Amino acid sequence: MKLTFRLFALLDLICFLFMSAQIWTILTLFSDLKTDTFSIVKVSLTFLIYLSLLASAAGQFQFKKYGMIVYYIQFPFRLFLLVFSIGFITLLPEWLNTGPEFFSWLFRICVVAEFFRLYYTILSYKLFIRPKRSSGSPQEPV
Repeated sequence: MKLTFRLFALLDLICFLFMSAQIWTILTLFSDLKTDTFSIVKVSLTFLIYLSLLASAAGQFQFKKYGMIVYYIQFPFRLFLLVFSIGFITLLPEWLNTGPEFFSWLFRICVVAEFFRLYYTILSYKLFIRPKRSSGSPQEPV
């Protein structure tokens, strides 16, 4: 279990490294950015997810609750910004000079893999971080 979460942490670090070029481009061309609301929101969320990737990587490497919670918060923004855990595989068509069909299949795989990662994280949280109480023990008031 911990090995899987360390793999998730490694994937977050890979995402962080690949996003570094995008962040650098945003910083160097900041004055040329569009000033409409959508662009401002997208750039702001990109910076936030970029920084939160380090937090989720650290938390998941240590198999801590906060790493999972940061990932839960990141999930909708990952979908919006297309920051997938195994998103680096979408670069294969560029490296191998294949057609756009290969990219579309890899992109679909990335989306499905992200949902599997969410499912696995939720399942692990329920089993190991917040286990159910036995039926014979008194429950604490809410």
